[in-house]
Amino acid sequence: MLLIGLTGSIATGKSTVSSLLSSAPYALPIIDADVLARQVVEPGTPGYKAIVSHFGPTTPDLLVPASDEMPADGPDGKGRPLNRPALGRRVFGDSPEVRADRLVLNKIVHPAVRKAMARAVLSAYVKGHWAVVLDVPLLFESALDRFCGTVVVVAVRDPGIQMARLRARDPHLSPEDAENRVKSQGDVRDKAKRCEARGSGRGLVVWNDGGKDELAQEVAKAMAEIRKVGPGWWSSLLLLCPPLAVASGLWTFWGNVNINKRWAEAEQKERAKL
Repeated sequence: MLLIGLTGSIATGKSTVSSLLSSAPYALPIIDADVLARQVVEPGTPGYKAIVSHFGPTTPDLLVPASDEMPADGPDGKGRPLNRPALGRRVFGDSPEVRADRLVLNKIVHPAVRKAMARAVLSAYVKGHWAVVLDVPLLFESALDRFCGTVVVVAVRDPGIQMARLRARDPHLSPEDAENRVKSQGDVRDKAKRCEARGSGRGLVVWNDGGKDELAQEVAKAMAEIRKVGPGWWSSLLLLCPPLAVASGLWTFWGNVNINKRWAEAEQKERAKL
C-alpha cells in the first residue's frame, strides 16, 4: 500500500485537494492529522488534561465559557471544550515564548496523533486499499515524510493569494493573527522545493494560484504520476504478502532518511554561502 503524504500551508488549498482525493474517481481513504488532533484533545482525554494542566493557570479563557447551554463541568461531565482561539493566541507567533508554548503543545498532541494515525493506516491496509493519504500540515517538520512513498505539496507561488484566502475564510482574524498563523506553518514555497528535491515520482507539487477547475486538473496530473509509482498489482501483492509489505515499508523509510540527509546537507551549504 502506498502512503501519500499530503501537506502545504494554511489557506493554500490542501483541504480542497484532500476532498478531491477522497471523492470519485480516486476515492482514497484520508487520514487527516487535524481531525485526529482535535479528537485526541477532547474533554476527558489525556491530551486534554495535559493541555489544561500546562496552559490553564496562565490562560483564563482556555476553556469555552460556562453558560446555560454549557455546564461548568462540560456537557458530559468530562470538562468544557478547549477555547481554540484562546489556545491559538498562545501558540501562533514567532516570539521565543510563543515558540516554547508551541513546542509544549506539539509534545502533547503529536505522539497521540501518531498512534491514531498508525491504527488508521493499518485499517486501510487490511481493507485492501492501494493507497492512503496522510493529510498532515507539518509533514516535513514532524518527519512523517520518512514513511511516505510519495509526498504531495499544495502550494501557491504568490504569498498575497495565500493571505487573501485566509482573511476571506477567517474574517475574525486580525492581520497580525493571520500573518502569525501563516508563519507558524513555514513558507510553503520552501516546502515545494523540498518536495521536488525528493525526485521524480517521490515528490509532486500541486500549484493552486488559480481556481477550482485548474486545481482539479493539477490533481489529475499528479495522480497520474502517482499511479506509476504505486500500480494496482503491486498493492495487491503487498496485501497478499504482509512480510513483503513490511520489507517495502522499511526500504521506503531508509530511502527517505537518505533523501532528508542530502536535503539537510544542501541546506547547510546554502546557509554557509550567506
